[in-house]
Amino acid sequence: MAAASGVSRATVSFVLNDDPHQTISAATRDRVKEAARTLGYVPHGVARALREGTSRVVVLNIDAGMEGAYSRSYIHGLDTELAAHDHVLLVRPGHHTAQSTQQVLDAIVPRAVIRFGETYLTGHALDDLGGGWRNGLAAHTALQLRHLVDHGHTRIALALPDSESPLAAARLRFTEHAAQNLGIAAPVSFIAPQDRSACADAVKALLSQAPEPTAIAGFNDDVALRVLTALRDLGRRVPDDTAVIGFDDNGYGEHVIPSLTTINVDGEAHGRLSARLALGLDSSGLEPPPARVVVRESI
Repeated sequence: MAAASGVSRATVSFVLNDDPHQTISAATRDRVKEAARTLGYVPHGVARALREGTSRVVVLNIDAGMEGAYSRSYIHGLDTELAAHDHVLLVRPGHHTAQSTQQVLDAIVPRAVIRFGETYLTGHALDDLGGGWRNGLAAHTALQLRHLVDHGHTRIALALPDSESPLAAARLRFTEHAAQNLGIAAPVSFIAPQDRSACADAVKALLSQAPEPTAIAGFNDDVALRVLTALRDLGRRVPDDTAVIGFDDNGYGEHVIPSLTTINVDGEAHGRLSARLALGLDSSGLEPPPARVVVRESI
């Protein structure tokens, strides 16, 4: 391969191993990579892992109940950025213990292990209510609540799923924190079941409270769509009688009537940033954009 590309064996090694400590011109890198393709070179993963001390695998632990539009977009960005740096992504869904994670560490010696829940659940402190929202579940939750407050709603309910989710307790905590900072009463939380009639019963019970909530914030778009259906079944007008906002922008909200206002988070940008950080690479210029409100008809 060195002869085919007209460089030394050391240079070939530096290029194929993407050595960050070597300054090699783009033209030379292209010649080496073209020679590798022509000769059908395939790196020996085990040998390289022994040489480097780790494999070129990054593991993502994602707990059950955390699947959604954001996590799918995050995984896409993470996988794309890792592939650009000659690494592969191994996604481990479900519940993870220290023992099961250690088994993975022992078996494949991954370059890094990313715990999706820990990364996203921590969020950031709610210290910037004047604007310029930062990324993290705390800030995204606060953005959802603030949009309702900006539209005159101070009696707000939080609709939670009936399935287990490690995010539910965090969303409730961050919602209460945001309400305190915004100077409104803590939102009432309730379960919005997947069963249509049961969800209508739950929403009816919620609206029978005094004072009646004027807006409902959904745990995610799926839950918000359940609430929209329940309100229609109960003869309530949205948003005239009750406003509804979703979270996670799963793509379905724009196809219902009224269309669902929601929160969009650029998970792909977060995934790309996580990949750079996991590999110890320069992450400048990859700061994810703030979450944004997708304004539709339900508020």
